Amino acid sequence: MSCRSAQFKAPLPLKYPIEPEVLKMKLHIVDTTLRDGEQTPGVAFDGDAKVEMAIALSDLGVDIIEVGIPAMGEEEIKAIKRVEELNLKAQLLTWNRLNIQDIEASLKTGVKNLHISIPSSSIQIEKKLRINHDELIVKTKEVIGYAVKKGCTVSVGAEDASRAEEEFLLKLFRTALEAGATRIRYADTLGVLNPFSTLSIIKRIRDELDVDIDFHGHNDFGLATANALAAFKAGAGYISCCVNGLGERAGNTALEEIVMALYYMDKCEINIKPDKLVPVSKLVERHSQRIVSPGKPIVGRDVFTHESGIHVDGLLKDVRNYQHLDPLLLGRQNKFVLGKHSGRAAKKLLDVDGGDGIEKIPGDLYDNPYSSRVYRLQGFP
Repeated sequence: MSCRSAQFKAPLPLKYPIEPEVLKMKLHIVDTTLRDGEQTPGVAFDGDAKVEMAIALSDLGVDIIEVGIPAMGEEEIKAIKRVEELNLKAQLLTWNRLNIQDIEASLKTGVKNLHISIPSSSIQIEKKLRINHDELIVKTKEVIGYAVKKGCTVSVGAEDASRAEEEFLLKLFRTALEAGATRIRYADTLGVLNPFSTLSIIKRIRDELDVDIDFHGHNDFGLATANALAAFKAGAGYISCCVNGLGERAGNTALEEIVMALYYMDKCEINIKPDKLVPVSKLVERHSQRIVSPGKPIVGRDVFTHESGIHVDGLLKDVRNYQHLDPLLLGRQNKFVLGKHSGRAAKKLLDVDGGDGIEKIPGDLYDNPYSSRVYRLQGFP
């Protein structure tokens, strides 16, 4: 049986409960690769890199690009200003601490959409800021009010929200909204939430406040994407994420994962162009010098590669047997490799084709004793 005859068919529907209002909600992607992604240890983007990646992110369909931290200094301000002058389709957002000096630095970039991050847990308020909760409320009013008077649109993020007292968190958000903020961000800064706790707290915030919610998750326990999915189901229409899951420590929610999970499985309305995900991943990989794992979901080199005889046989009979995500949607194709686990179906296919339409992959790509017998079968979806 020739692999050329195997055509990908529509995936079988997945059925699980989604709240009716969420089905109608559009997913807005807030990409923070150029800010939180750049905080990955050892990663630094110069102005040229930021410009190239910002263009690619906008072309990808990202709604909002968190482009950097102006308070870092003049070089960062210049880089952000270069991006601002491109007049990209994506909205730009600068990241700021809760002080007037940061707001002044942002104003120098020409970007008028500001994100202000406010520590919200007791440990960060008392041990990092060294103030009390009442003083934080006063400062929140002051700084947001100043930014709004300067003509800026302000989103406010509660840093370490997942360790904050819920009643104080709601008070902080209400204070920010009264001062003029238009969107709030719930930041799981230490990645301590799970999907169930995420669903619970985002639902409560949605029920208490009539405002757009942005969820910002970290991946310390490998739950960032799952938590982002839960947050969206609970009513967070904005998801902060990084290409390739870059970020502090274990990284942030991976853009490619949350996008494809909601777009492909839930048919969520989204602006992202799936066929551009892999090129953007490779671009960020090059500039960050952080190698993407071959098994990285969606963008990894080997995620559409099959060796097991049972799987290859099943794929040749009907692609849906062992492939739910259509690789063509991503501009990719399936690959078969011949190795220890290959079965008769793959070997028979090799014999029938007589090598026609089969491209041998260099053995050094696979560090195993079967590397001399690794092939890609061309023409398969």
